[in-house]
Parts: sequence; C-alpha cells; structure tokens
Amino acid sequence: MDRSVRGDGSAASGGWGTGGMLLQVGGRGRADSAWRAHPLCVVRLVGMWLEIVGWIGSLLVIVSLMQARVLRFRVLNLVGAVIATAYNAIVGIWPFAVMNGVIAVIDVYWLARLQRERHDDKAYEVVEVTPDDAYLRHVIAVHADDIAGFAPGFTDRFAAVPAGGDGGRAAFLVVRGDETVGVVVVRGTGDGTGLVELDYVTPRFRDFTPGEFVYRRSGVFAAHGFRRLVVKGAVPEQREYLTRVGFRQAAEGWERAVDAAA
Repeated sequence: MDRSVRGDGSAASGGWGTGGMLLQVGGRGRADSAWRAHPLCVVRLVGMWLEIVGWIGSLLVIVSLMQARVLRFRVLNLVGAVIATAYNAIVGIWPFAVMNGVIAVIDVYWLARLQRERHDDKAYEVVEVTPDDAYLRHVIAVHADDIAGFAPGFTDRFAAVPAGGDGGRAAFLVVRGDETVGVVVVRGTGDGTGLVELDYVTPRFRDFTPGEFVYRRSGVFAAHGFRRLVVKGAVPEQREYLTRVGFRQAAEGWERAVDAAA
C-alpha cells in the first residue's frame, strides 16, 4: 500500500509500503531502511545486547576469583552469578542457570555471615604474645613486603629486638579460627604513652577491621603501663577506622585514652 504525502511534506495517511515505513524527517518524508523495519533485526539487536550482558556476568565471576579479599570476592561473585543466572534463564540453558543461582544464594549466605561476625567477639580472638615470640616473627617475616607498604622500616626495627627482650613493646595476634588475620604492636615511648608501630591486617581480611578487638580490650594496655595510645602518620584511608576504634585527632597524630586495668 502506497503512502501519500501532501505538498507540505506531511504524511496524509498511515500504512506500510513495500519499501519500508515512511518517516517524516526535517519536514520531508522518506523511506527508512528495510532492516530497521524488519522484526528480525530487532531480535538480532536484542540478542546482541543479551550476549554482552552474559559476557559481563562471566567476566565478573572470573575477576572475583582473582580477589584476595574475602568480602570483595563474595560481592563480585554474587553480582556475576546473578547476571549469569538471568542470562542463562532467558536463553533457556537451565543447568547453568540453576548452578549460578545456587552460587548466588551461597554468596548471600556468606556475605550475611561475614557482616554479622564483623564486630563479633566470638568470631575473633586476641592472643597476647611476647615480642620475641617465634610465631609472631614468622607472621611478620611472611608478610614483610606487604607490611613495608603500611609501616616502612618496621620489620628492620622489629628484627633488631634481641631474643629474650621486648624493646618496651607489647604485641598481639588477632585470630579467626585457626587463621591469623592481624597483628598489633605497640611500643612504649615514656610518660605512659604507647606508640602503635603496627596495626596490620592480612589481605584476605582487609575489608574488615580485626584490630578493633585489640583496642576493645583496652585494659591489656594499662597492664603494660600505657595511659594513652598514639598513631602517627595515619593515611586518609585509616581515619575512619581509627575513629571507629576510639582514636581522636590530636597534635601528635591520633590519640586514644587507655582504660584502667580491671
């Protein structure tokens, strides 16, 4: 069916012609390309975008497996699994849809558990050790390169502490189950002040703040004669964490009062 056009260029009647749909562009009607009018082109376009979404889901799952941090791994894996579930369900690949759906449920479970245990004293244990403890020195040696990025020069100073001596330091390991996830080392500088030389968290648990469990037990610092704790040279990323565990910004850096020993 032909579609007539008035002299002013506007369409006089509707309908489809064999040459495609007539559109008014800039006041003049013209036939649009046939591929735009053909339903098959729409299907192909939708299929192309759907495939892109599917690849994005797969890429997120792959990237998640490359993450050392537990929380980041679970979040990326969950997003990728949800996208992959939707994609496989739409295209009708049900075995993969079910598999990714189950993975998403597992991720939700672990994310909820990790968030619930984030500040739970029952999930983390603080173990006080002597500064010359063999296991403490092993942990510091294993993570020496990583520690150097947070506390330059610490490993060399700590290695200089003689066996059987403490160098005026107090040391704590933060343990989750049978895994050591953090180390806190405080050195006395006189006048009841303890300088936090190291507050380190292993890469797997860096999205969490296990060091807070040491500061909650503030009485252990009083037992070493500390009346206040000081953190110097805190980077911007540490400020929220320091505030959360009771530190306040002061002239010397960040300062926290120590509760008296019970």
